Amino acid sequence: MIHATALIDPSSVIGDNVSIGAYSVIGAEVEIGDGTVIGPHVVIEGPTKIGRDNRIAQFASLGGDPQDKKFAGERTELIIGDRNLIREFGTINRGTGDGGGVTRIGNDNWLLAYVHIAHDCQVGSNVVFSNYAALAGHVEIGDWTILAGYSGVHQFCKVGAHAFIGMGCLVGSDVPPFVMMANEQHGRPRGINSEGLKRRGFDAARISAIKRAYRTLYMAGLSLPEARELLEKQASESDDVRAMLEFLDRSKRTLAR
Repeated sequence: MIHATALIDPSSVIGDNVSIGAYSVIGAEVEIGDGTVIGPHVVIEGPTKIGRDNRIAQFASLGGDPQDKKFAGERTELIIGDRNLIREFGTINRGTGDGGGVTRIGNDNWLLAYVHIAHDCQVGSNVVFSNYAALAGHVEIGDWTILAGYSGVHQFCKVGAHAFIGMGCLVGSDVPPFVMMANEQHGRPRGINSEGLKRRGFDAARISAIKRAYRTLYMAGLSLPEARELLEKQASESDDVRAMLEFLDRSKRTLAR
């Protein structure tokens, strides 16, 4: 299941039932979990750990040096979970020494063609990156987030769980959970991702509470401290609103408003 033309470093660890296509290069300190399928012309540099049952298409480049001028060759890692799909020409870089040292991808993600994930990013699980979506360094992406085609997220920004970043939208601020961003210059909130929430089993009461929180944060004409005070009261009846408040507490950048 490993093509004769593939180059495998002796220090790499290859699991059971792994397939590696023609002319692929597996570098030093690379671990590949059971059942993973790697297409032709893929380059994986280490230190990189890849879980089980991943599918990596041709010409993907994983574990390359971070594109950061401060990087001085220190030992950093890329860690990828299980059952991810990484399509053609996807690039994911390792971390940097002063940025935590690890770029991390969770489980069950779809990273479509030409997606780029830069150094020290932390990507959750069940995330969809459409074609040409890109993350700058140190970005955090919550579970179940969708990034539409040609969207981009500025370095150090956080995007909360279940958010939706619209096609071509450029995100330069932190995006709370459940919020949908539209392509207007650098992106503006435009409601909640209600259709996505319905597909994931959120009932009407949960969605109603999230909509109410969105109106408080974005449509009531309140300052952020005033909105937070009202959200505290709403959070007593909704774990989802509590998750939004916890996100606000962790936000270090300007909040998308």
